[in-house]
Amino acid sequence: MFYRTQDGHNLRRDPFNAIVVPRPIGWISSVDTAGNVNLAPYSFFNAVAYSPPQVMFAATGGHRHGGKKDSIRNAEDTGEFVVNLATWDLREQMNASAVPAPSDVNEFEFCGLTEAPSKLVKAPRVAESPIHLECIYTQTVDLPSTDEDGANTVVFGEVIGVHISDLAIKDGLVDTVKLRPIGRLGYLDYTTVTDSFSMDRPTWP
Repeated sequence: MFYRTQDGHNLRRDPFNAIVVPRPIGWISSVDTAGNVNLAPYSFFNAVAYSPPQVMFAATGGHRHGGKKDSIRNAEDTGEFVVNLATWDLREQMNASAVPAPSDVNEFEFCGLTEAPSKLVKAPRVAESPIHLECIYTQTVDLPSTDEDGANTVVFGEVIGVHISDLAIKDGLVDTVKLRPIGRLGYLDYTTVTDSFSMDRPTWP
């Protein structure tokens, strides 16, 4: 089949999210200027640079009460946020943290998770998660949107601190398969890393 995105499709659900997969989940913890803690998952998330290491997460569609989502507002206002690795063991808590709760609700408490202090930023880490990236906010990019009541907003941050559980390291490498990180597929579907393979990078003669 072929369809122009401006014309729509004849499928039961929009296939776009089922095509760009799997997408890593940025489980973002942040705190606002009043000290309220927020935790939310973003499936538009990725690493975008090595030196210095940088990441991005994006919020799309309608924003609650016509304003920015808590994670974006908190990152912009405080200049900080934390990325927590979402794993198979934490899938239920990750999903629960997506609830559209009021800004003063602590999703750590709502989801039964433990706050762990960060080393370099004020935002707490998910203690149960095996890996955390402490980040400082660098910029926001507003992308075009056809949603009159929403926006497509991308937040970029520089990773200034990395926490890795000793149990996740094998022979000096992060054992990704052991961690079993989860990723977003299309619709309401997810996947988890259960195996891996290696290929040498080609060189030009």
